[in-house]
Parts: sequence; structure tokens; C-alpha cells
Amino acid sequence: MTAAATPAPSPATTGEQPGVRLARSRRNAELSLLLLAMVLVAAYSATVEANLLDTVTPDFWMPAAALGAVFLGLHLVIRFLAPFADPALLPAVALLNGLGVGFLRRIDLGEAAPVDREDLAIFAGIGGRQLAWTLAAVILAAGLLAIMRDHRSLSRYAYTLGLAGIVLVMIPAVLPSRFSEINGAKLWIIVPGLGQIQPGEFAKLALLVFFAYYLVRKREVLSLASRRLLGIDFPRGRDLGPVVVVWLISLLVLVFEKDLGTSLLYFGMFVVTLYIATERVSWLLIGLILFFGGAYLAYVLGEMVGGPFANFYLRAEIWLDPFADPTNKGYQLVQGLLALGTGGLFGAGPGGGQPDILPEVQNDFIFAGIGEEIGLFGLSALLVVYLLIVERGLRAALAVRDSFGKLLAGGLAFTLGLQVFVIVGGISKLIPLTGQTTPFLSAGGSSLMANWLLIAVLLRVSDGARRPVAASGGKAARPAGGPPEQLHGAPTEVIKP
Repeated sequence: MTAAATPAPSPATTGEQPGVRLARSRRNAELSLLLLAMVLVAAYSATVEANLLDTVTPDFWMPAAALGAVFLGLHLVIRFLAPFADPALLPAVALLNGLGVGFLRRIDLGEAAPVDREDLAIFAGIGGRQLAWTLAAVILAAGLLAIMRDHRSLSRYAYTLGLAGIVLVMIPAVLPSRFSEINGAKLWIIVPGLGQIQPGEFAKLALLVFFAYYLVRKREVLSLASRRLLGIDFPRGRDLGPVVVVWLISLLVLVFEKDLGTSLLYFGMFVVTLYIATERVSWLLIGLILFFGGAYLAYVLGEMVGGPFANFYLRAEIWLDPFADPTNKGYQLVQGLLALGTGGLFGAGPGGGQPDILPEVQNDFIFAGIGEEIGLFGLSALLVVYLLIVERGLRAALAVRDSFGKLLAGGLAFTLGLQVFVIVGGISKLIPLTGQTTPFLSAGGSSLMANWLLIAVLLRVSDGARRPVAASGGKAARPAGGPPEQLHGAPTEVIKP
């Protein structure tokens, strides 16, 4: 007697919803990668102590453990509030942040007297302050994830954020130099006795939200072609207004805040967001012509007139020939180039270089200081980590199902990549030096908090992009707390504030 065939389990017996494409949250993979990142940070700290102290103290693991506890807290927030977010973003950023704290602590150890190095507390010096700033930045990112349950809710405040971004950009330009200028660039708000704030770091996020919202509403008009030249469709002349306005603002930043990098960052993120919205290569060509034409005009005026253009002219002259005055004006760039050259392919080893002689090694030149100790291969690995973050941001932009999210995530990812290019290009003499900080590596609370907020927004967009999609109707699961009129299956134009 043969046994009856066992019927296949039905959706009713398994609890599965018919027609639903199941998506894995990958939070366990994120946790595993995060633990691996902290092991690498601990190994870096141990190597630094072995080279500087000729021994490894029993407390070498404490900075990595403190960082691990902070990042584990954010991992738990993501697990509950954004369970489908990209699992590679947090570990990659945690690795960069951890190595930055480790290198800043290495600077503290190098500057301390040899007899005091073993007793240096983990919260002492620049490294300790960066560890505290990391805690504040991660708490801020977790708070943003808790408040913003749907990235499209940002579109409600697009104009307010745009106005706030312009105000934040302009504040350092109008302040007296003693309250805004450091190393020739007016990018800060200096509060005597308390430190300085770089408002431009937060301005870029506010402006990107406005750009994404504006371009979603105007993309069809901006996509219209006037004439075709060399196989490229160029826009109508009357549609050039927004680009010209942002170009003029970027030139004002270049002249009055005396920094090419910040000017390039603002103008570049607008033009690229415009390109993503319209898919017109002509906008990129117009943007490049306008920016480099404006920069060359500022250089010529700096040579002929001076005044507000003099600082940019001086930076361009140093960039063209830093060895003309290697002990004065070109000292910083020359020392950075020598540090990169000394590092060679494999570097002197963590703790084995001389980053202390580099001016502003904790800020502008941290990439050169690290490069002396980890070499070209190590720097290439760091750049690959940055590339991974940018790629994951672009992947979220491609996968999300609303136009606002696509422009926002694409703009954020590109802005992060452009900022890395600007600072690495400056220290490697590819472009003139800038006042930009290296994301997640350089010391400073403003940069760290702003970039962690950027990552929080990317996590939220990727969570919306990776959520399960029902086959019937093509609607996504509603994000917790998301407004019903802004579901991921809704028309892409529905982003009304």
C-alpha cells in the first residue's frame, strides 16, 4: 500500500502572502561587517602602539571597543527603524570613522612625552575629542532615522531648507575675518573660547534637498532641447536661468570665502543633480564651461586687480609651482607631497611616519599623513571604501521608486565622492588646495555630524528602495510613519509638501 503524496504547503499554511517578492533585511550581514571593521581598527591601534611605544598596552582595544559600542547602537536603530537599508553603508563608514579616530590618537601619542604615552587616556587630545564627536554624530543620525520615516517628507520643507542653506553658505562671507577665516579661507564661524563651526557642511545637505525638489518639478521644462550640435541636444537659452544663478553663487563663494573646493562642491552637486533629472549631457558641458571659465576669470582678476580675488590667485600660484617658495607659501603642499612620496607603495607602517611636521595634518592634510604610514596600497584601499559608499548610494538612487528619492540619493552620493576628489586632488597637486575636510577622517564636529546625517538619509532612501514589493498593483509596503499620499508605489510626481 503506497503512502499518499504529501501536498505542497500553501501560502495559508506557511503564513506567506501570495504574490509578494520577499526581500532579506541583511542586518546580520551588516553586524558581521561592522565587527570586522572594528577588528581592523583595533589592529591599527595595536600596530600604532607597537611602533611608538615598542610595546602593546593592555588597553589598546579600548578606543575600538568604545567605537564599536557606538556603532552597535546605531546598528540596532537601523535594525528596528530601517530594516531593509543597505547593509554595507554602516560598516564602510564605521571603518573610515574608526581609522580617523585611530590616526588622530596616533598624533596625540606622537606629540606626548615618551614617558606619558602609555598613560594617555582614550578621551584625551584630538583623538578623544573626535571620539566624543563621533558619539554625538551617530546619535544625531539615529535621531534623524527615528524622525524621518519616509525620505519624501523632506520635500515638504524644500524651500525652507533651500533658504537655510543659502544663509549658512553666506554667513562666513559676511562675518569679519577674525570670526570666520582660518588659513586664508572664510569657511567657519569662530566662537572665541568654544571653537569653530563650518556651516557649509550642513548647507550642502539643505541645498541638495531643495535641488532635488526643484528639479523634480521642473525637469520636463529643463529637458527640452533647443538645437543639436555634434550629436548633443542643448537646452533653450531661457532655461539657463537656474544654472546661471547657482554659478553666480558659486563664484561669490570662490571670491568672498576664498575657497575653490567649496565653490566647486556647490556648483558641481547642482549640475550633476540636474543631469540626473534631465539625462542631458549638455548640462554637464555647460556646467564645466561656466565653472572653469569663472575660475580662470577670477585668477586673471586676482593678478590684475587683486582685492577679493588676490587669495585665489595666490592659491593658484602655489598650486602651479609650490617649490618656488617651499619654506613659506608652498610649505604645506610641499610637505604633503613629500609625505606621500616617502610612504611609497607600502608606507612606513602605522605609527612609523612623521605626520607631526605636516601643517594641519588633523584636518586638511590627514590623507597625506595617513598615506605616509600606509602607502599607496593603503590609500587605494581607503579610496575603494569611499567608492563603495558612493556606489551604494547610487544603487539606492537607481532602485528607489520615486523621482525625488532618486535625485536626492544620487546627489548625496555624488557630493560625497566630489568632496573626496576635491581634498585628495588638493593634497596631490591635481587642483589648488582647498579648505575641505576628508569625510569621516578629518578632525572636527561639523564635518562629522553633517556627513553622518548624509549617511542617515542614504540609509532611509535605501530602506525604501529595498522594501518588499507586492506583485498585485506594484505597491510597496508602507514605511512606518510615512504619509499615505507618499507611498513608494504612488506616482513619482506626488511630493507635495
